[in-house]
Amino acid sequence: MEIISSNHSFLLNKEVAATIGFFDGVHAGHCFLLEQLKKQADAHQIPSMAITFAQYPQSVLQNGSRPELLNTPDERLERLSLSGIDYCLLLDFTPELAQLSAKEFILKKLKKEWSIKLLLIGYDHRFGKNREEGFEDYVKYGAECGMEILQALELPDIQASSTLIRNCLLDKNLREANRMLSYFYRLEGKIIEGNHLGMQIGFPTANLEVNDKSKIIPGEGVYASYVYWKQRKYEGMVYVGKRPTVTIDGEKRIEVHLFNFSGDLYGETLQLEFVEFLREDKRFERVETLKNQLFADREAAIAALNKPV
Repeated sequence: MEIISSNHSFLLNKEVAATIGFFDGVHAGHCFLLEQLKKQADAHQIPSMAITFAQYPQSVLQNGSRPELLNTPDERLERLSLSGIDYCLLLDFTPELAQLSAKEFILKKLKKEWSIKLLLIGYDHRFGKNREEGFEDYVKYGAECGMEILQALELPDIQASSTLIRNCLLDKNLREANRMLSYFYRLEGKIIEGNHLGMQIGFPTANLEVNDKSKIIPGEGVYASYVYWKQRKYEGMVYVGKRPTVTIDGEKRIEVHLFNFSGDLYGETLQLEFVEFLREDKRFERVETLKNQLFADREAAIAALNKPV
């Protein structure tokens, strides 16, 4: 997949079949849309292209509000590339762009600047100023400039949306979130210094500082996880919470325990895949009770990670 910036002239004389969206998560519904796009592009013997935005549109429309997202910008582009489309047009979502009506966007941008021959619209997608118009309007404007505009089919047998996935992650419904994503939700971060309590009770943990603060953190509790470090994959478990048994500072932390691992991870970057929610966070009256619970958590995590697919 070739990534093209909004001021790139490469496509001026190359007609393409395109679809448009922010594609946060590039979930199963998005992938179904992109598959339809590729089929349309093949039928018309032209390249396929996803049009997306460098900034989350709501952050521009709502004066810099910082949303919680499913992907970093790089992760989103990587996921789009896995779909097999030919190009990705990466636009800056500016206040000026947000003020364009759907008609202006179709005629002045999609057709005149980027040579869109066919536009495939997601079944629930709207664009243009205040999202005032709908699919029938888009078809009319497309006809004015010789652009074919089609509406995509809805993904059968599964409801998938970025909002639903975010809610599932907060509610610790990992099974449903991962099903809609069609992959395990991932966080990446650097390991920072902790207070070494885990080492003292036989469960050394690595404290993860997430690299991109805009990514959503799953709800508090203990999770079975895959952990990636230096191109190696480990089984482990992840704790998200405020550690009520050992501290009262109220600071939320992400702590990672790798199975069958020994070594120093400070300053290293790890990737976590959240596979299954194991239990809620809770306060234990004694550290020894916490230790016993961690042994049980480890057994539950191992069982979860080794379930038949």
